[in-house]
Amino acid sequence: MAEERTPLLNFDDESTDFQDPRQKIRSLYKRDNHLGVLSTQDEGLIRISPTNSEQNLTEVDHIVSVFVVAFDTKAGNVIEWCLPQEMDLEGVEFKSMPSGSHHLLKDFVYFRKAEFYGLACFENMPVESQIERGARMKSVGILSTSYTLLYRHMQLLETQVRHQLETPGRYSQLEAFYEDKKAVLPPSGSAGSLRNLTSTPASTPSSDILPELKITHPAGCFSQFIKFFGEQIFVLWKFALLQKRIIFFSPPPIGVVCYRVYCACCLANHSSDLRISSHEVEPYFYINVADIDSLESEVSFIACTTEKIFQSKTQLYDVYVDNQDVTTHVPGLQELLRVSPADKDKMAKLNNQRSAQLFFVEGLGEQTAMEEEEVFTLFFTEQNNRIFQTLLDVSVSMDRTLTSDHMRSMGLDPIGDRPFLMELVEMYGIDVVLMIDNPCCPK
Repeated sequence: MAEERTPLLNFDDESTDFQDPRQKIRSLYKRDNHLGVLSTQDEGLIRISPTNSEQNLTEVDHIVSVFVVAFDTKAGNVIEWCLPQEMDLEGVEFKSMPSGSHHLLKDFVYFRKAEFYGLACFENMPVESQIERGARMKSVGILSTSYTLLYRHMQLLETQVRHQLETPGRYSQLEAFYEDKKAVLPPSGSAGSLRNLTSTPASTPSSDILPELKITHPAGCFSQFIKFFGEQIFVLWKFALLQKRIIFFSPPPIGVVCYRVYCACCLANHSSDLRISSHEVEPYFYINVADIDSLESEVSFIACTTEKIFQSKTQLYDVYVDNQDVTTHVPGLQELLRVSPADKDKMAKLNNQRSAQLFFVEGLGEQTAMEEEEVFTLFFTEQNNRIFQTLLDVSVSMDRTLTSDHMRSMGLDPIGDRPFLMELVEMYGIDVVLMIDNPCCPK
């Protein structure tokens, strides 16, 4: 198992790429109307002002179900209460209270149920009851047409699960919440029109908007993601760009691992005009054995689990991540597990950009500066844009020849990243000819 790594912070890098991250970040934000506009009232500060479209995105909720799951000492996990009563929630009782939860006092979990996304908060409260064997365990959760706004209800769910533990059977507050937030679903059988309900994409972070899944982790989602995986984040980045099937395994708690699924999806973000991908990486979030049948038909997804049995189900995944150990059983992907010299350079630049951003916002004393998560996400968006744009430019050139200089301009190592690039152009169907230097005689 790999050691937990602390990111390198280098304030001495004189690279012009990071001499003024404010200007660079401002230009990135201006390219995307959905993200908001920068205030120009104070040229010294980076301020994000919501556009009308962003305000609309954050105002609309599409909650399709509210439910309470309880652990019964005789029946196991059961759905104790739900609205609407006719909602098909089969399997949600196991998604909302993942395997191993009984060892914890609290946790939360993101998951999928058919075309919907769910968030549930779990709590385990000691009680003096022989019938309940000394512990009362419940989860309170919601289903929505999109995962990007679920975070807004985390605090309510945490409050409500405590309420259900202390005063079982009182659902009036949950009923009022559902009446206020419920979505009007299309007639049965027309699930395809569900996307019309969503104010943000219900699948992966798209090419023209960064999802607003705000992170409740104390130190932020991406900073912990980078610290946890270190340089291996660029191994995960390559697998995400190649739209591989990735499973993160970890013992409970599973909440923070759901954030790793989200972060891994964001690694593949791009805002180019590329329209050659036939499918997107699907964030499944938490999965259990009940998902095996549905996963067998998926060509690309990123998920997490607490169930070790998935490791032996190699037909279901391409990449298996056991805490910090990234592995693949696919022979053609083995070479991609190695961190290339260019990956080390990108890691240094990423940390320098983070350091520079922290330097510029230090002392502001307010939360209007750009979130660290946005800095990281924009870093990978720009990196991916550079790769795809270079490949497309070369594909329409006279000789369609991709050289070592092209590789370096894309932030790739001409030798170490050649297997990755070959996989990438083949998967996306980009017509280029790789004329890379002989590995034995590098320039």
